[in-house]
Amino acid sequence: MPSPTSSVSANNLSSTDIEKNTDRSCDPVDPKGSDESYRVHLDPHEHPQQLSLFRKWLAVITISSASLCVTCASSVASFTETGVAETFHVSNVVTVLAISLFVEGLGVGPLLVGPLSEIYGRNIVYRVSYGLFFVFTWPVAFSPNIVVYLVFRFITGFCGSAFLSVAGGSVSDLFSDSTVANPMALYTISPFIGPVVGPLLSGFINQHLDSWRWTYYIQLMWIFTEMVALFLFVPETYEPVLTKFKAKRIRMATGDSRYISPLESEAKHLAHAIAISCYRPFQLLLFDRMALLLDTWNALILGILYLAFQAFPVIFQEVHGFNMQSTGMSFLGIGVGMLLAISTQPYWNRFYRRESRKNGGTLPPEARLFMGEIGGVLVPIGLFWLAFTTYKQVPWIVPIIASVPFGTGICFVFISTFTYLVTAYRPIAASAMASNSAMRSSFAAAFPLFARPMYHKLGTVGATALLAGLTTIMAPLPFVFRRIGHKLRQRSRFAVKS
Repeated sequence: MPSPTSSVSANNLSSTDIEKNTDRSCDPVDPKGSDESYRVHLDPHEHPQQLSLFRKWLAVITISSASLCVTCASSVASFTETGVAETFHVSNVVTVLAISLFVEGLGVGPLLVGPLSEIYGRNIVYRVSYGLFFVFTWPVAFSPNIVVYLVFRFITGFCGSAFLSVAGGSVSDLFSDSTVANPMALYTISPFIGPVVGPLLSGFINQHLDSWRWTYYIQLMWIFTEMVALFLFVPETYEPVLTKFKAKRIRMATGDSRYISPLESEAKHLAHAIAISCYRPFQLLLFDRMALLLDTWNALILGILYLAFQAFPVIFQEVHGFNMQSTGMSFLGIGVGMLLAISTQPYWNRFYRRESRKNGGTLPPEARLFMGEIGGVLVPIGLFWLAFTTYKQVPWIVPIIASVPFGTGICFVFISTFTYLVTAYRPIAASAMASNSAMRSSFAAAFPLFARPMYHKLGTVGATALLAGLTTIMAPLPFVFRRIGHKLRQRSRFAVKS
C-alpha cells in the first residue's frame, strides 16, 4: 500500500499494488470518515494556469466566439419576421416573440447551469449545452408551424445560456489576477458584439436568399463549427473538478477508496445548489438597493439595444428607404463603438494599477465605476444625437455615426458594472451576476414587443428622445455609488465589507 499523500500520483504506483487492490471500491468513502492525509490536491504543474500561453488564448478565443454565436442567434431573427409572418400567417408582433423568447431563455438558463458547472465542471456544461443548442436549432429551421418555431427559439436560448454564466469562470481559471484583464475584456465584449452581428448577417441572407429558413441553415453550420472547436480546443479548467478527476484516477489505479478530493468531501447536493441559485439572485434584488439600481440601469440599456432591432428598420427603411441588407449594415455604428471601447482596455489597466497603488495595493470595488461614469454619459449623448438626426432631410450617415458613442457607452457600462458586482459581492458573485442577467434579459425580451407601435405613435424623434431621457435619469448612478458605495457596502448583508 503506498503511503498516503495529498499529491499522490497514479503514475508512480507499481503494477503489483494495482493488481493487489483491483477488487476494492473505486468510489470515495464517506467524507466524514476519511483520513485528512488521503485528501488529494493538484500539484502546481497540473493547474490550468500552467498551460502554454497559446493553449490558454486558443481556449479563450474559442469560448468568446461561441458566446458571440449564441448572442448573434438572439438577434438574427430580426430580418426573418416578414418571411415568418407570411409562411405561418401571423402578425408582426407574434414574429417579434422569436427574439423575446430567445432572450428570456438566455436569462433563465444561468440559474440552472451555474450550479451544474460547480459540480460537474465547465467542459461538460459547454459540450452538453452547445450540443443541445445545435440539436434544437433544427426544429427552428424546419418548423412546420409558429408554435414549434417559438417554443424551440426559447429552448435554444436556454441551452446557449451557459456561455453567459459559466464562460467568464473559465477565463479566470486560466489566467492569474495580474494577467486576466485582456482575455476577460475579449470575452466580455463578445456577447455584446453578437446582437450587432445578428441583423448584419440576417440582412444579407434574407436580401439575397429565397427563404427565411436559410438564416437558420447558416446558423446551424456556424454552431456545428463552434461545437467541434469546443471539443478540440477547450480543456477542463475548474480546479475542484480537475482535483476530483485526479482522485478518481488514483482510486482506480490503487483500488483504495480513501483517496478523496475536496469537492467530493463537501458532498454537494445538486437540488440544493439549484434552489440557492434560483432564490438568492432575487433575494439580492429585494434587499440590496445598490444591486437593484445598477441591475435596473443595465437592464434599461440592454432593453434599448434590443429595441433597436425594431427601431432601426423604422428609421432606415421607412424614413431613408434602405433595403434589408443596407438596414442590417446600419448596425455597424454600434459595433464600431463597441470595438473602440475595447481598444481602450490598456488605458484602463494602467488606471487600475495606479488606483491600486494609491490604496496600498488593493483596488477598491468603487474604482471600477470610473468607466461606468463615462459610459453613463456616452449612452444618452448617442441617443439624443440619434433622435434629432432621424429626419429624412438629414444624411443617413449622421444617425449611424450617432450610434457610435451609444455602442461605446454600452460596453463601458456593462464592463464597469460586471466587474463591480463581482468584486463588491465576491462571496455571492455568481448570484450577483445571475440577478443582473435575469433582469437584463427580462427588459431585453419586453422592449422589442412595443418598439414599432411606440415609434409609429411618437415618431422617430420623440421615441428615441424618450429613451435618451430615461438613460439620462439613470446616468448619475455610477457617480453616486463611486462616492458612497463603500458606505452602502458596510450596511449590506451581501456585499464585501471594507
